[in-house]
Amino acid sequence: MGHQLLEKSTGVEQIGICTPGAVDPSKGIMKNSNTICLIGKPLQKDLEREFDLPVAMENDANCFALAEVIFGAAKGYGVVFGVIMGTGVGGGIIINSNIHQGPNHIAGEWGHHVLYPDGRDCYCGNKGCTESYISGTALEKEWYELTGENHIVTDIIDNGLYKSHPEWKDKFILNYGRALSNIIDIIDPDCIVLGGGLSKVDMLYSEGKDAVYSEVLSDHVLTPILKNQLGDSAGVFGAALLMENGQ
Repeated sequence: MGHQLLEKSTGVEQIGICTPGAVDPSKGIMKNSNTICLIGKPLQKDLEREFDLPVAMENDANCFALAEVIFGAAKGYGVVFGVIMGTGVGGGIIINSNIHQGPNHIAGEWGHHVLYPDGRDCYCGNKGCTESYISGTALEKEWYELTGENHIVTDIIDNGLYKSHPEWKDKFILNYGRALSNIIDIIDPDCIVLGGGLSKVDMLYSEGKDAVYSEVLSDHVLTPILKNQLGDSAGVFGAALLMENGQ
C-alpha cells in the first residue's frame, strides 16, 4: 500500500510516521511500544530502505500534541501536555511549538508512572502502571471481570451500563484524577489536551476534571483540560509537521 500511495503522489521527499513507542536514540530500534511486535525492531531504518526516502518517525502522543498545538485545541498555549487515552496511555510535551523528547526520548510517558506498587502486571515489566488501570483495554478487562460482559468503554458510559456497578466508574475517575494530577504537579503545563478513544468520554471534562483538581498541590488550579479538535486525524497532521518543522 505504501508503494501504491507513493506512485500516486508527486514530489514526495520525505515520509513522516507516528507510532506507538519511540526510537531508541542510541540503538535506532523501537522501544516502549504497546504494539509489542515493534519492540527491538529497526523500524525507521527498515522503512527508509524499503521506500528509499528519509523517514521522520515520532511517538504518536508527541505527534498528536504537536498537531493540536499548531492546528487544534491547544493553539496559543506555550507549554502543553497532550494525553492519549485509548488502547494504551501515552503523553507528549510541547514547549513553544516544539516536541520535548528528553535525552532518553521518553518525555511524557505518564502511562508508566506507577499508581499501585505491586499492582497489575504491565507489558513494560513493571507493576501497577497507569496504563494498566485507565487505558481502554484495562477498563474493558475490568468490566468483563466484574460482569462477564464484553463492552467498549464508551458504550459502558454513554449507555449508562456503569450505573449497575458504580464502583467501576468511581475507580476509573479516581485513578484518572490521581494520574493526571501528577502531571500538573510535575510539569504545571499551560493546558492539557486529551486525545484517543477515551477523550470522547464527556465525564472526563466534568467530574473527571474535578478529581484531577482535587489531587493537585494547589488550592486554585488554573490548568484547562481540553478536548481535542482534530480527532483521529491529529496523528497524521503531526507526522506531516515533523518534516515541516524539522522536529
